[in-house]
Amino acid sequence: MKIHLSNYDYLRNFDVFLRSFTTSDPGKLHVTTNDKWINAHPAVLAAVAGLGLSMGSDNVTFDEITAKSGHYLDAMGLFKILKKESPFKIVTHEPAGRYIPLTQIRTPKEQTHFIHDMIPLLHLEPSKADAIKYTVGELVRNVLEHADAKNGAIVAAQYSKEQGVIRLGICDTGMGIRNSMRHIWPSRTHTDLDAIKWALVPGVSGTTTREGGTAENAGAGLFFVKSISMVTRNYFMIYSGTGVYKLLKRRPDVRSIRLNANPDSDRNSQTDSAPNFPGTLIAIDITLEKIDEFAALLEMIRNAYSSAVKARRKERFTPRFI
Repeated sequence: MKIHLSNYDYLRNFDVFLRSFTTSDPGKLHVTTNDKWINAHPAVLAAVAGLGLSMGSDNVTFDEITAKSGHYLDAMGLFKILKKESPFKIVTHEPAGRYIPLTQIRTPKEQTHFIHDMIPLLHLEPSKADAIKYTVGELVRNVLEHADAKNGAIVAAQYSKEQGVIRLGICDTGMGIRNSMRHIWPSRTHTDLDAIKWALVPGVSGTTTREGGTAENAGAGLFFVKSISMVTRNYFMIYSGTGVYKLLKRRPDVRSIRLNANPDSDRNSQTDSAPNFPGTLIAIDITLEKIDEFAALLEMIRNAYSSAVKARRKERFTPRFI
């Protein structure tokens, strides 16, 4: 496999990453970088770390890094997590208020510790910190409960104070969304993209065909996380197998917020012909200034979720007469 870290690997330009990602020779990973500047989204670094861990340190190689910003990879813990010697001899500074280095999470206890430790680093007020804690908690829980990922979840974050944006990335190299769901929803998961979009529908669980899921697994997590991104007018992306679904920003002239149960109804880009990613990669950007009160935001999403589930139940059980 080959991954290129470009000078503009943000979600807005995720296609740049896809065009550079090749999956030949799946037992090895070779990483190249832009020779002038590296600007990689945490999700892209999480993908490198996740794939590298699944292959083993000896099977991961890097081209010579000449970009002046290459030390960012060291600061984000990429070489450390892959047990590779860093080409940079720098003093690691306190990351508070800037980034959360790549972290491997394999148990609920590690998840709790990670969320507890990451929030003080970001220096956020409680109403905004709650949204981040919820988002990370839901995404990691999905991995631990459904992905069957030997190496758990790989998580990283970056905070741009100037833009007021938190960028989060989470990767696993488990069974992928389609394999996780198709034994329960075989008619809805013919392709990886089908499975991704079906997993985003509120009330759909990978453990039961019951509308709304169960008390333990309500099928709400991904819908809630996507909705947080929608409300804060930013990007959200899921990549699994050959499928990629990316929620696009709401246009500035669209002021009213509508949380759609059908992901196709949102402004999005999608493909089912991406290079085959062995597992799941999720990225989300959250504009913090848009989160005025997390409790109110969560209530709005819950109401949309409840309405969507009720509508699907009614549609499913309403008698049809010919």
